[in-house]
Amino acid sequence: MTTKSPDPSDIGSIFGSSEVAEQWQSNKAGREKVNAAANEMLLDVATLRPGDRVLDVAAGTGDQTLMAARRVGPTGYVLATDISASMLKLASDAAREAGLMNVEIRVMDAENIDLDENSFDSVICRQGLMLFPNPVKALIGMRQVVRAGGKVVVLVFSAAEKNPYEAVARTVAHRHGRRMPPLFSLGEQRLLENTFRSSGFSDFAVHVVATHRRFSSIREAIENLKDDFHGRSIIELPEAERQQAWEEVEQHLRRFEVPNGCELNGELLIGVGTK
Repeated sequence: MTTKSPDPSDIGSIFGSSEVAEQWQSNKAGREKVNAAANEMLLDVATLRPGDRVLDVAAGTGDQTLMAARRVGPTGYVLATDISASMLKLASDAAREAGLMNVEIRVMDAENIDLDENSFDSVICRQGLMLFPNPVKALIGMRQVVRAGGKVVVLVFSAAEKNPYEAVARTVAHRHGRRMPPLFSLGEQRLLENTFRSSGFSDFAVHVVATHRRFSSIREAIENLKDDFHGRSIIELPEAERQQAWEEVEQHLRRFEVPNGCELNGELLIGVGTK
């Protein structure tokens, strides 16, 4: 039976299920290892200080929420919002297990931020802005709720060709008729800069952060993709096409073979705007 391809503009239906949330959570350790430098820079350029109020938009399972909560300390406050209640439930559980009492969660559409103006010192959004149907509208909302002089900081994927780990499975799945969320829609520096400019920011900058993955073999890379959200697009293909698709992925990954393994470099962009 053919699995219906998701509408890539309906982010709620893609990320809203408990199954996707659990899968995302299961890959937490791998994400943290690969994105460690980017996560730290995200919070560094947001200039979080003890006592600050922080809004985390599209917080997901809350990896960066907890990092922000530790930076602002017990006198600070972090509000984690996401369209997925399933994702936020895991974020809430993680905050409780970490003993962080300064975290609140709230289900909210990033393009319709229902919060008081000038009520936060900083707004962060990790790997979410590029997925929104209207990123300018989302950024306008973020700018409205941050105080004068406060920062809005977003982390997005750079171009597809600079992120083969995320792009290869998606490219193959697209060739097999799968419609995919726009992971690389803001993947050029000028596009991200224009998004900030169109959202009312006159003071903004974009930083580039490199990532790196190493696997002991192509087979290990493929098995990792099968357990990762980025491989889900192929896993959901009809059975008759699935094996062929993985073989195509393997051929693509052969370009990144090195002695004793497979190395996949990546690139992320961090945009920061000051109100």
